Amino acid sequence: MDNNKTNGQPVGLFADKALKDEPHVEYVKASPTASTQTHDTEESNDLTAHAGKKTTIASGKALKLAVVGHTNTGKTSILRTLLRDVYFGEVKNEAATTRHVEQAKLTDSQTGEDLVILYDTPGLEDASGLMDWLEDNTASRRDGIERLQQFLAADIAQGGDALTSSGGNDDYSQEAKVIRQLLASDMAIYVVDAREPVLGKYKDELAILSWAAIPVMPVFNFTDSQDANIDEWQTMLARRNLHISTRFDSVAFEFEDEMRLWQNLATMLTHSEMLEQLMTRRTENWAQLYDEANIIIADFLLNVAAFVYEINEDDDPMPILAQMQEAVRQSERAMQHNLLNLYKFYDNAVAATPLELQAYQQDPFDPELLKSYGIRTTSGAAAGALLGLGIDAAALGTTLGLGAAIGGIAGGLLSNTSSIADRITGVKRLYIDPATLTLLATRAIDLLTALRHRGHAATDATQLLYKGEKTNIEQALDDDDHTVTPWPTHKLPSELKKARGKPQWSSLSSGKSEQAQLLRADMAWSLASKLQSRESE
Repeated sequence: MDNNKTNGQPVGLFADKALKDEPHVEYVKASPTASTQTHDTEESNDLTAHAGKKTTIASGKALKLAVVGHTNTGKTSILRTLLRDVYFGEVKNEAATTRHVEQAKLTDSQTGEDLVILYDTPGLEDASGLMDWLEDNTASRRDGIERLQQFLAADIAQGGDALTSSGGNDDYSQEAKVIRQLLASDMAIYVVDAREPVLGKYKDELAILSWAAIPVMPVFNFTDSQDANIDEWQTMLARRNLHISTRFDSVAFEFEDEMRLWQNLATMLTHSEMLEQLMTRRTENWAQLYDEANIIIADFLLNVAAFVYEINEDDDPMPILAQMQEAVRQSERAMQHNLLNLYKFYDNAVAATPLELQAYQQDPFDPELLKSYGIRTTSGAAAGALLGLGIDAAALGTTLGLGAAIGGIAGGLLSNTSSIADRITGVKRLYIDPATLTLLATRAIDLLTALRHRGHAATDATQLLYKGEKTNIEQALDDDDHTVTPWPTHKLPSELKKARGKPQWSSLSSGKSEQAQLLRADMAWSLASKLQSRESE
């Protein structure tokens, strides 16, 4: 049953003017903390009790927010990013993708309370034609709601058989869906493609929306584009008494922009408790996500740093080196997937993810990747040299053949024979090189930054990951002196240094994943705190 109906009647601000809803409106229920969607078949208890009265949203009631605008301005894209849900709706680079009203809820992650109910509406395809009809068929002295009521009762608003039987050619059934939802909502955001010039059809859209007598706030999408015409738009909006607007790019995401969107909406309401509660909870959740992400990265780095393999002096190291490299690759990929899932991107075909970019697909043991990040080996040799060749003979003990073998591959692994016991027994201990650990840390932090600045509507892997910023790789290439690593290669954090002597901390060494993770848990918290402090510098 429609969430905007009680006993078959629409409810909400001025909902008595909306007449009956169309029979096939589809509502989709989504949560900002879950990726699943279900069709909403139950009547909601959060509907405004006194339908038809000209009142603001009642205190303690969820805000019903309609998302409206011209076709292909990114209404569904904005909802995907607000919901952190790549599955919501359908996003294509073509007009009129959304054909029905779809619903989603933003809830309190602690109490489960509905705070905001969002309605994704079809695009306004021909507002100018509709305005012409309204001027020709409704009296100008009647108020806006009455004129919209007359339109909703006309055959052109019904479409289908009703339109055919009347012999008319004009079909405004899509616009009717928008207006019905508008009249059943508490307020609306009008999505503007900031790249578009100000045209007459947009002015007509705003005029029609104003007749619904609810607060409307313009939201500029695609603001990061060089073709944005925001100043021109704001001049036009001001002439229509729309002085409160905000910027929210659904692709190049900024959390501060989202908070500003909710804050601006709150200023337009008499009772804004729900929006204030939403802002508080979302800020807490955003900070918690960041904490959890850094724990994931720190745990991964400790797992790799503690990875040690022992071989006898006369053993062929090549198979072991290849095995260790592959284990680290798989571990990094698992860490990347954990970050994607944490921020609800999911590495699949629904939307492009940062992992589709070349920087995250490159082999961490590729010398050219080290070079692109400006990382130098522990021996001080130029980045990209074959790791192991620059290590002096003393560090390799007396078995120079092993050192040559290690240096003969595009490494990332070192031999350590500093232990007297190892020298006596002829045991060689292989572990991950500090340069490679530094690279893994840098790339993980890079990915986290990308996820925090990428909207869930991004469908093209070439779309911006950062808003006005270059990636670490681009910065390094532009400036040879620019340090992009979280620490100098020769100064690993104390937690990673300690891990080098704790092979039991690594599931890659022991094969005991849960036990190893528990052993390194305290160090992961400590290292995560250092990562956060370095990222904020």
